[in-house]
Amino acid sequence: MKADIHPNYVAINVTCSCGNAFETRSTLGQALHVDVCASCHPFYTGKQKMLDTGGRVDKFRKRFGSRGTTTA
Repeated sequence: MKADIHPNYVAINVTCSCGNAFETRSTLGQALHVDVCASCHPFYTGKQKMLDTGGRVDKFRKRFGSRGTTTA
């Protein structure tokens, strides 16, 4: 690597809107505020909504049936 061309990589504090705070390293150089973190994101907390896509497949099969099948 070339000397004196890379930004400083320093420790910063990250604060989430849920109140969770942690320290990481970044070239930003100042404190960072984020809206969502791993403590409050629905995917990581297990509170996510599961979408029912199976109903779409059944609706498609009901509408078109076996019309689209071909033999090789």
